[in-house]
Amino acid sequence: MLRYRVLAGLIGSVLSLGTAVAQNEPVFSSIDYPGAVLTNAQGINPGGDIVGYYNDTLGNQHGFLLSRGDFTSIDYPGSILTGAAGISPGGDIVGSYAVAPGGPANTHGYLLSMGTFTKLQYPGHPGMYAQRIAPNGDIYGCYHDTDTAGSMHGMTLMRTGTGFMPMGFDAIPASMRNGATPGGSTIVGFYSDLTTGLWHGYLLQDGNYEPFDVPGSNLTQPYDINPKGVVVGLFRDTTGKFHGFLLSKGVFTSIDYPGAIATRAFGINPGGDVVGAYVDSTGKTHGFLRKITD
Repeated sequence: MLRYRVLAGLIGSVLSLGTAVAQNEPVFSSIDYPGAVLTNAQGINPGGDIVGYYNDTLGNQHGFLLSRGDFTSIDYPGSILTGAAGISPGGDIVGSYAVAPGGPANTHGYLLSMGTFTKLQYPGHPGMYAQRIAPNGDIYGCYHDTDTAGSMHGMTLMRTGTGFMPMGFDAIPASMRNGATPGGSTIVGFYSDLTTGLWHGYLLQDGNYEPFDVPGSNLTQPYDINPKGVVVGLFRDTTGKFHGFLLSKGVFTSIDYPGAIATRAFGINPGGDVVGAYVDSTGKTHGFLRKITD
């Protein structure tokens, strides 16, 4: 388990290495939807409810909810694939679905609340991915105009009394918003430099973008942030191996499921529990829960 300290600054800040910070050792557990050939855990709420997606033996993708040890499959009505990405403290779930073959421009977001699905769309743009839902109901993700990365922009939908309204987007192309602290004071996401093709993380605070990279990586993608400002995501090292990461108080900690050949972290709750996916030595993908012990 590697830990690196980063000195945060404004745009163009320089990351540096430093001293490790002690913390309780986490406990890992594997997550597998019954009968699935692939399971990926994407989000976790304060109560420990977990959402994600799985592939069945026919290769079809479905969303899932894991609550108190019981799995529930999630399929948007009429869809050919569904994924679940985020879950609120109250159990509202967001994700994405497609009703016909195609790429990101043919993918739509959804909200599942009290058993009812609602289609989500950022006005004026055909495609959307819903990644996170905040306690107040605001939704973070991205929209697409075409199937190319350059048309992807991170965005926020604000919950209103009757639905949702657009509440800002990233002018940066090939970007995605993946979560925020309460009230949206700090938004986390990632973007691709279309010149180099490299992916970088960012924090958005008071209108200022602060890019960051895990030290020694050639790809950094943060996927969630909890109310304490702890960020989780994934990075690729110089050998091409994927790891999860946790960024807390300026310290990067690598996340590696024991014995895995690749690990990716996607969600974190207020207590610091992390969910994600790992690839075992046979090449099969499983979800995981990394739980902090007292």
